[in-house]
Amino acid sequence: MKNELTTIPFDDGYRMPAEWHPHAGTLMIWPHNRNTWPGRRLDAVEKVYRNIISTLLKYEPVLLIADSPETEKRARSFFGDLNGYSYPLRIVQNPVNDIWARDSGPIFIKNEQDNSVRLTNWEFNSWGGKYAPWDDDNKVPQFISDRFNIERYSPGKVLEGGSIETNGNGLFLTTESVLLNQNRNPELSREEIETYLHNYLGAEKVIWLRKGLKGDDTDGHIDDLTRFVNNHTVITTLTEDESSPNHDILYENVRILFNSTDQSGNPLNVVTLPLPETKIVDATVDGSEHVPSSYANFYIVNGAVLVPLYDSRKDQQALDMFTLLFPDRVIEGIPCNDLVWGQGSIHCITQQLYGVPFT
Repeated sequence: MKNELTTIPFDDGYRMPAEWHPHAGTLMIWPHNRNTWPGRRLDAVEKVYRNIISTLLKYEPVLLIADSPETEKRARSFFGDLNGYSYPLRIVQNPVNDIWARDSGPIFIKNEQDNSVRLTNWEFNSWGGKYAPWDDDNKVPQFISDRFNIERYSPGKVLEGGSIETNGNGLFLTTESVLLNQNRNPELSREEIETYLHNYLGAEKVIWLRKGLKGDDTDGHIDDLTRFVNNHTVITTLTEDESSPNHDILYENVRILFNSTDQSGNPLNVVTLPLPETKIVDATVDGSEHVPSSYANFYIVNGAVLVPLYDSRKDQQALDMFTLLFPDRVIEGIPCNDLVWGQGSIHCITQQLYGVPFT
């Protein structure tokens, strides 16, 4: 099969880089699924997409997938003359089911010795079969591999990009509520899952948090909870509101982090991040008023950090924290209430690319 490799990536010298390593660009998928975005919701989320992509194009190229000629035409109508941006927007057509590029897209790995790039093609089953169909989304990594002639490894196991986080030096974060969930890989033990993370992504140590946010239909992705901001510092979501359904969950995660060490045995530098108080009551997916609004769903790009905004009472506090944590990057805040209504935010709809040409 074209571009398909059967060896072990770690043995070949490849591992997943940290998000702050320079990108070739960002992968996104233009919204079109009316089940996810009914009525006025599609118009609203497209405006958020315009803001996110216009911001991204100040810092790096964007590869945008459109599921049809009609979707591509609609997307282009939001941007006008593309020559006015600092970096190129490249639109390609390919069948897709929804927009969550972080989870359905390829996870890239790099060889530190020669800086070569390959990708991993994990199975995607729509977070345990929650939304059908998902077969086109599951083919996105192979599409990227074949379209841009990038060699790939296919582990044959389910893994979403939003369920893992790495510092690029072998330390990974994840949650038990996702990777140990019987709706992903029920045949695998915790130790066997860690072996897959080691062999295909370069994990030397995995820190397991417990659960995710209320209303998170992924079962609790790490990218709404705890993220690396450098090799030894994690920023983790916390709320002091004891009435919040997230209070106990988040405090337990913090306790785990304070008692954990990195891949070299050193304590982690743990910084807490406020939880925005966002409630959206018009027919959210799980029937509750809770959505997984989190400042932890930021995205690190070349020269900047895109931070989702939800709550005027806490947004500035979060932005100030990111300014301190990323002194060498521009902090770009983007309102995302109309995006998180669909159960995800900026990090969920983006995936960093390596080895993809834009010229």
